[in-house]
Amino acid sequence: MSTVLFASVVRVRDGLPLSASTDYEQDKELQDTKRHLKGLSKKLGQFPDRCTLKTGPYNVNFTSALGVGYLMVCTSNYPNVLAFCFLDELQKEFIVTYDPKRIGSAVRPYSFIEFDTFIQKTKQRYNSPRSLSTKINLADMQTEIRLRPPYQLSAEDLQAVNGFSARSASKYKNITPSQMLEPVTLSGIVSCVLSVLCGGLNLLRGVHAIESILQNDDEDFNYVIAFFLGTAACLYQCYLFFYFSVWRNSKSFLALALICLSNMYLSELRNVWQVLFHVAVGAFMTLQIKLRQPLGKAPDYNV
Repeated sequence: MSTVLFASVVRVRDGLPLSASTDYEQDKELQDTKRHLKGLSKKLGQFPDRCTLKTGPYNVNFTSALGVGYLMVCTSNYPNVLAFCFLDELQKEFIVTYDPKRIGSAVRPYSFIEFDTFIQKTKQRYNSPRSLSTKINLADMQTEIRLRPPYQLSAEDLQAVNGFSARSASKYKNITPSQMLEPVTLSGIVSCVLSVLCGGLNLLRGVHAIESILQNDDEDFNYVIAFFLGTAACLYQCYLFFYFSVWRNSKSFLALALICLSNMYLSELRNVWQVLFHVAVGAFMTLQIKLRQPLGKAPDYNV
């Protein structure tokens, strides 16, 4: 039977337990898994914000946000999408219930033990999937997991959090979803080179515009702003191409709009072909960002 067995809420910066579900399971393997959970809670800041650890017949799943971590132990056959929906509900309720200042100033373990009531009620609902009233949100979570699948922790990570290899643990600190994008294509490399070229041209013209202003007081300083905004937009598109970001496609379109607007303003200093070149490169870069999607798809989970 697939079930949620245990859940806890901890403060990320020091692993201080804030609340936890009450359970009376005496299974040795479960108790060992909970000890791993305790070790992980003290090192959450070293790992990505969404992780899964498989320990024999059990899985440990956790998320972290706004300085608070939410951890749970479930059977290994419990669907990932349900596990992270469960943690998402805990996170939303905890955020709206408790003030961040109170969380940050807590000094005693289990200062928010009354939250156990909500954990127990939520656990009971998620242990009876047919009675869940949140099925409408499962599709959203499944999409989120496909775009940002949880990082799979290993035995090496456990050794790291238990003090055997602190250096090994630190290498996971900066893991981000950008490493899960599809491989770079030749057209993507070409678009990046052209985008950097446009950014360099804008930067060079911007420096020359500053020199002109220093020599002639009647020069328009807005041209300098337009050149530097064009440079920033080009370089930001390169960043979006290589690194995953929330609303990545929307940000690339906003950068393209900024490129278009800056070139419209600079049309007095550039001929039509130069303006078209900058806009075309920006559009080509936007297309490459859209085409380079997160790598892989999560499997379907049956509820």
